[in-house]
Amino acid sequence: MAKSIPKIGSRKNGRIGSRKHPDKIPKGIIYVQASFNNTIVTVTDVRGRVISWSSAGSCGFKGTRRGTPFAAQTTAANAIQTVIDRGMQRAGVIIKGPGLGRDAALRAIRRSGILLGFIRDVTPMPHNGCRAPKKRRV
Repeated sequence: MAKSIPKIGSRKNGRIGSRKHPDKIPKGIIYVQASFNNTIVTVTDVRGRVISWSSAGSCGFKGTRRGTPFAAQTTAANAIQTVIDRGMQRAGVIIKGPGLGRDAALRAIRRSGILLGFIRDVTPMPHNGCRAPKKRRV
């Protein structure tokens, strides 16, 4: 009986699991989504594949403390630390949302030592589209 030709990703040649030495990623994009209740930081490569992410909830903050600037600062530092270890030196930053963590997350990114190529604000702004919900009565 003829021997079968092994596929590139088959179990026989041992390339199914994670690699011991991950690829170096010199350049990437950092997305910061800052809502009033949480801050989510996602780091991708140039093609958009997620390398690392972190949120205020995953960093251990609960309830109303997730929306604070300190939580956003911790979140950004957490997400960026893993990509710095993988060799990222330059990145662009895309910020979205009206939350308190916008500036704090950007400050933490600046302090991390990554050279920033651009900082873009992509917060969606309505051009008098949908009717706003009624005002809260407390």
